[in-house]
Amino acid sequence: MANTAAGDEPGSGSVRRLAHLQLIATAVLFSTGGAAIKATALDGWQVASLRSGFAALTLLLLLPAARRGITWRSSMVGVAFGATMVLFVVSNKLTTAANTVFLQSTYPLYILLLSPLLLREPIRRRDVGFMFVVALGFALFFVGVDAPVATAPDPLRGNILAATSGLTFALTIMGLRWMSAREGKDRGGGSSAGAILMGNVFACLVTLPATLPIAGSAADWTVVGYLGVFQIAVAYIFLITAARHLSAVEIAIVLMIEPVLNPVWAWLVHGERPGAWPLVGGAIIVLATITKTLIGARAVPEPVRS
Repeated sequence: MANTAAGDEPGSGSVRRLAHLQLIATAVLFSTGGAAIKATALDGWQVASLRSGFAALTLLLLLPAARRGITWRSSMVGVAFGATMVLFVVSNKLTTAANTVFLQSTYPLYILLLSPLLLREPIRRRDVGFMFVVALGFALFFVGVDAPVATAPDPLRGNILAATSGLTFALTIMGLRWMSAREGKDRGGGSSAGAILMGNVFACLVTLPATLPIAGSAADWTVVGYLGVFQIAVAYIFLITAARHLSAVEIAIVLMIEPVLNPVWAWLVHGERPGAWPLVGGAIIVLATITKTLIGARAVPEPVRS
């Protein structure tokens, strides 16, 4: 999964070095999701429910800010985040890990398309080229249909669900911005930690009826425990902590480690090889996102017209 927390002013010295290490650890933990999800015999609904259940419990125990940040606003954002969590798991069970993470990485395209409507933020001229390039990369995933394999039995349906997770993740990011805009203005603002907690709670509860009865092996429970405790909860705790001391650009660039490493782990663990067109499309999406981030960091902000 990608960045869902915004940082404060960058820190310095040893604090920044520690924050960079935490951020790298976050990206690496995120990147193991695809391979780990495929390593269990449990179905997608069971993995989604159990993973989020373990994550919610870990966040409750280790992150007091999550408990304090639960409001009606963070709960609304948590619905979008919970949907993202479920879609990511189910799509991973149906298509390749590479397709899942690359298609979810199209979320900046959805943000640009929806921001004028939901956030009243206009599309700028320099964003149009980025939108076109990401849309091109997105389209390459649907050039032909990958042949079903053991680790990706229904690539087309998995690709559609992964693309939908990009949309719900975009709604999550915009929801977090909406909450930050209300910070200090009312008592219903909430926090990103609260939204992450509620998202996991919703994901666990909504999918729970489809998971019963659960008859997983000890190995299955170990995998979903790892996914919930480390790949989600600990990773987000690292991210929230690091974001206090690093710039948004630094965070965005380092987190690009996730879509790069994700298919590597799936290849090493499962021998999964994504198709040529999805690899080209994924490379286009990642490079376009990095380029836009770097250009945006140097650009002078344009005034927002009312």
